Amino acid sequence: MAPKVLVSDKLSETAVQIFRDRGIDVDFEPNLGKDKDALLAKIKDYDGLAIRSATKVTEKLLAAADNLKVVARAGIGVDNVDIPAASKKGVIVMNTPFGNMITTAEHAIAMMFAVARQIPEASASTHAGKWEKSKFMGVELTSKVLGVIGAGNIGGIVCDRANGLHMRVIAYDPFLSEERADKLGVTKVELDELLAKSDFITLHVPLTDKTRNILSKENIAKTKKGVRIINCARGGLVDEAALAEAIKSGHVAGAAFDVFEVEPATDSPLFNLPNVVCTPHLGASTTEAQENVALQVAEQMSDYLLTGAVANALNMPSVTAEEAKVMGPWIKLAEHLGAFVGQLTDEPVKAINILYDGCAAEMNLDALNCATVAGIMKPANPDVNMVSAPIIAEERGIKISRTTQHKQGVFDGYIKLTVKTDSRERSIAGTVFSDGKPRFIQIKGITIDAEIGQHMLYTTNRDVPGIIGALGGILGENGVNIANFTLGRTESTRDAIALLYLDEPIPEAVQEKLRATGLFQQVRPLEFEVA
Repeated sequence: MAPKVLVSDKLSETAVQIFRDRGIDVDFEPNLGKDKDALLAKIKDYDGLAIRSATKVTEKLLAAADNLKVVARAGIGVDNVDIPAASKKGVIVMNTPFGNMITTAEHAIAMMFAVARQIPEASASTHAGKWEKSKFMGVELTSKVLGVIGAGNIGGIVCDRANGLHMRVIAYDPFLSEERADKLGVTKVELDELLAKSDFITLHVPLTDKTRNILSKENIAKTKKGVRIINCARGGLVDEAALAEAIKSGHVAGAAFDVFEVEPATDSPLFNLPNVVCTPHLGASTTEAQENVALQVAEQMSDYLLTGAVANALNMPSVTAEEAKVMGPWIKLAEHLGAFVGQLTDEPVKAINILYDGCAAEMNLDALNCATVAGIMKPANPDVNMVSAPIIAEERGIKISRTTQHKQGVFDGYIKLTVKTDSRERSIAGTVFSDGKPRFIQIKGITIDAEIGQHMLYTTNRDVPGIIGALGGILGENGVNIANFTLGRTESTRDAIALLYLDEPIPEAVQEKLRATGLFQQVRPLEFEVA
């Protein structure tokens, strides 16, 4: 059955056609997002939800979304999506951060020109029939110092454009490497130095606890007298009241704001101040950007629903289409390793360590980690998946660590999972053979070579005669067919294990007959999702 997607906000017809061309069953209802009750009644039927800003994806909506796997926002901001609730529900949240990068960067440059040359006020004066040429004395951008707070995707484009204007660009960004700074043609500085040296300051960071009011009253006071401040990123990055006072005092020469702490902004301390340019969040408002983000959201959602590729996700590691093809068997292996341990562990897990060897160590380890943790937790919580598992693990205080190493042993790569509880430590390792099928290669330090089937039986015992006969005899007598039989043992401790791949689940009564022999320390049925 084809995946079903609901488009509940205005999206271009071209984007909607992409869903259809990819074989997605899509319903285009661009006004539905404004009617939360109607959306609530309808959402249960859909695998994907494509939105803009009108639709509010709340915890209540997510609770009603029985089949929902992905929510994708055409744009950068996801303030209208309850991401923690989506993560707990196992729903991937995507955005399209690259579709409007150029548009937003160009708007910042345009706002910088506008405040440098007082263009809006001069335009209004001229429209009023005045000719106040001497009133609007501006400043050049050439040779001025531009301080860029946040040199990521959009900030990087602003740096490039500013270099083209022959400005001297300095940047503050804790994640900016010297190599990246050299490539951008900027000088990396600390925030205080940027505040003290900049003639213009432009912000290009997300709103987080660390960036909120990054231009606070105290930091605005550290700026160079006559500075002009541009914010086309997020409201809340600048203390608007403090900035208004600095403009009134003459310390700040002007400001250009496209975003505000409260939006829609019907009132702000910045309104009606001289040389303050304000626009109603137009950063992404160009025909090209609106089309780009719509097309991106359709492609991203289609890729995920059809191939498992994850792009621009905010609550799960991204996995490219190429990675999805190569990693598919390894992700399945990681889930199987976790499921094995999860089905055998009857007490709370305290710590998880995942060792990646050889070629496995070169893959997308974040995605493999998520798959492993999901496998561990799924036996106790069938609704858990790669999105929700890390959240649940964190809530339970489970410590998750990973280790990588160069190829060791006969396999090109393998994954080894070790889980600790208060009373014991359990480990299992596996690899993917050339046929693309995951295999278990070690349990409890005992080397094996076990094909993984949907229905399996795991036993542990002392290495004594009669084990194979007991297993084969009791299962045969009770009509349980063995598809594959794997044995392993240690020479030193005389411990042995058996892993049987069965054609059907083993009945409880048959398990009891095996236990009644007294030969087995453990008799545990296992189930794996192998389709």
